Amino acid sequence: MIEIDGSQKSGSGTILRLSIAMSAITNQPLHITNIRQNRPQPGLKPQHLEAVLTAAKLSNAEVKGATLGSKEIWFTPSKIEGGNFEAEIGTAGSIPMLFLAMLPICMFAKQTVNLHIIKGGTDTLHAPTINYMRLIFLPILKKMGVEAEISVEKYGYYPKGMGEATMTVKPSPTLKPIKLEDYGKIKSITGASICTFLGNKQVAARQAKAAQDVLIQHGYKPGIDVFNDQSNPFQKGSSIVLRADTDLGVIIGADAIGQLGKLSEDVGREAAQKLLAELSVQPTVDVFLADMLLPYMALAEGESTFFSRVLSEHVESNIWLIEKMLNVKFAVKKVDKLYRITKSN
Repeated sequence: MIEIDGSQKSGSGTILRLSIAMSAITNQPLHITNIRQNRPQPGLKPQHLEAVLTAAKLSNAEVKGATLGSKEIWFTPSKIEGGNFEAEIGTAGSIPMLFLAMLPICMFAKQTVNLHIIKGGTDTLHAPTINYMRLIFLPILKKMGVEAEISVEKYGYYPKGMGEATMTVKPSPTLKPIKLEDYGKIKSITGASICTFLGNKQVAARQAKAAQDVLIQHGYKPGIDVFNDQSNPFQKGSSIVLRADTDLGVIIGADAIGQLGKLSEDVGREAAQKLLAELSVQPTVDVFLADMLLPYMALAEGESTFFSRVLSEHVESNIWLIEKMLNVKFAVKKVDKLYRITKSN
């Protein structure tokens, strides 16, 4: 049985989600203690509990200790069969974070997995937006051989959530390594600005224009699509995601979320400034993608490499956990203003 102390490194829910995914993939029983120990409210919150229970469904696992507030669980996985699965978060907890936790497990299923999540948040703070997942994360993983797509039935925002989305994953247990060593030159900047039941205030259009204005001032010619959504009458909200593509296949993303009292223009400017912070140092992945990509590098045969602007707490936590649970090694080296992160053979 693998023993994981959840208070190590970031002490966050990331350790819980990733350790459960790797336990299911490797079919090794897991005992994790001190769950989210370093957070203001330690233990399992609704979205973390749903991650444990959904992973258990996917991997036919036996679970002990999976209750709200629990700081310790035992997770004993079995076969990953595939099929259709339902999950319900019940708060504005992040649907993308639940997809992130389940995707590695789904890849090792015997048949296609359709994971349908209801009553959650598609676009929330401290998590990637659903369109970041669709437009940045999954296209990068496709280069490695991951066959997955996400559809949004209802957008959901804080505080009510009530969002709904489906992730479909085809079996793809054999991954190709990814080598993102050269930045190249920007060939396009695109994006998607969305608002739900705020079209009368032109929120999505104002977000897009503010982002475009900032990027144009820096010499770029962005094309940002505007969507006035009416999928969720229970919770108004907005978000914007930006994507920069280079001629060498690099994809850099940034997003921002609307909040009560926050000007739409400020949301657009925030996303643009995040993107410019990346482009100014020419990394090959953005700071958000860096930690998300590590498990797939670990599972791929051969050497994978990327350059990141920041060595985040989540990157360090994920490397520590992956090396502990899988027979792989990562090397981190500072190169000028960037960090070169390599998973060796």
